[in-house]
Amino acid sequence: MLDTLRDITIEPGHLSMPEEPQADYERVRRIIAFISERWREQPSLEAIANHVGLSTTHVHHLFRRWAGLSPKAFLQAITLDNAKALLAASASVLDAAYEVGLSGPARLHDLFVTHEAMTPGDYKAGGAGLTMRYGFHPSPFGEAILVATERGLAGLGFVDDGDRQAALDDMTRRWPRALYVEDEAATAPLAGRIFDPSQWQAEQPLRVVLIGTDFEVRVWQTLLRIPRDRATTYSDIARHIGKPAAARAVGAAVGRNPISFVVPCHRVLGRSGALTGYHWGLTRKQAILGWEAGRAQ
Repeated sequence: MLDTLRDITIEPGHLSMPEEPQADYERVRRIIAFISERWREQPSLEAIANHVGLSTTHVHHLFRRWAGLSPKAFLQAITLDNAKALLAASASVLDAAYEVGLSGPARLHDLFVTHEAMTPGDYKAGGAGLTMRYGFHPSPFGEAILVATERGLAGLGFVDDGDRQAALDDMTRRWPRALYVEDEAATAPLAGRIFDPSQWQAEQPLRVVLIGTDFEVRVWQTLLRIPRDRATTYSDIARHIGKPAAARAVGAAVGRNPISFVVPCHRVLGRSGALTGYHWGLTRKQAILGWEAGRAQ
């Protein structure tokens, strides 16, 4: 049994992560959208800067501060060619992960995770009897909402256009009979643990609880085996869970992943390497992949 959330996160505190990544993301998002629309043209730094109304120097330093990458390197990281290379390099990554097993914390983008699954009965009950504590916190990908039970992190999503209620509704509809309590003091340490790379430590694994159908949980557990700077496809996941004809169902389960970023559904690509649909938007998926590429260097 996992330690309770109180043991590791309930102590009052404030997210220690600098505010800059949060502020940067709003400008970075506009740049990424421009790059995404024109990546085949390989737009110049000058073209990017002109589009967003910033100087070339500002754009360069903004990306360096936010992702650890130059705009050109970021552009390379999110191209189709790079995605194909990731898939080629990842051809056996799930096979290797299954051979090793999950005897210890799963390693993803250097964030170490231990997990447990709720019983099917808990899921079917719609969260009845569970207390879900939630809070809104800055992240490198815009404002995030975190939801936690006493067993660990249960949900992570993002706020778009300042609409916190929509982000909260997205979480509450997943477990409609749970009791929701706004408690940023409880969720702030989790946000710090997730979004502050200095806190990614194996000796202090992040505890998550997976609440879904048996099939969904199997898919999400498989996602936890995909390391940073690697990717996989829906069909590969289907093969690894023993359901080779269920790629479409796998895609639906990936889309219902309630713990984005931590359970890395952003690392699932189309067979061609295309960045297919993402619940929190393709621009954010590209942002996460590019940000991770910067951390890998």
